[in-house]
Amino acid sequence: MRLSTRARYGTRLMLELALNFDKGTIFLKDIAEKEEISEKYLSHLVIPLRASGLISSSRGAHGGYQLAKSPSQITLKEIVQTLEGGISCVECVKNPSVCPRVSKCATRGIWEKLDEKISDELSSISLADLMNSQKEIN
Repeated sequence: MRLSTRARYGTRLMLELALNFDKGTIFLKDIAEKEEISEKYLSHLVIPLRASGLISSSRGAHGGYQLAKSPSQITLKEIVQTLEGGISCVECVKNPSVCPRVSKCATRGIWEKLDEKISDELSSISLADLMNSQKEIN
């Protein structure tokens, strides 16, 4: 399974917002510069993140983006699901009607277990955990 750039860059965006959580809003251009990601690309990512209630925004001279809740309350699963539209490795696990072999497929059970493990792992990691990892690196 390979995560798209949306999930990877979106997680970096969210981590930057988490690292600035107590400082108020931050401009997208500042995140783009620090993370070396196009501001235009980030502007596409904030739309679903805001719609899902993970981030909030404000306009004006002191505007920008911030997390809508504490970093400890946001998991990687929420971020990935929001940006990827789901976490399933194969389409038939979340939508059995796409495959006529679902009832006689020995491998489908493996993909279901893998999806569950990935989901559990992503649920166990919060932005606060990532913040701690980032602080250890710096």
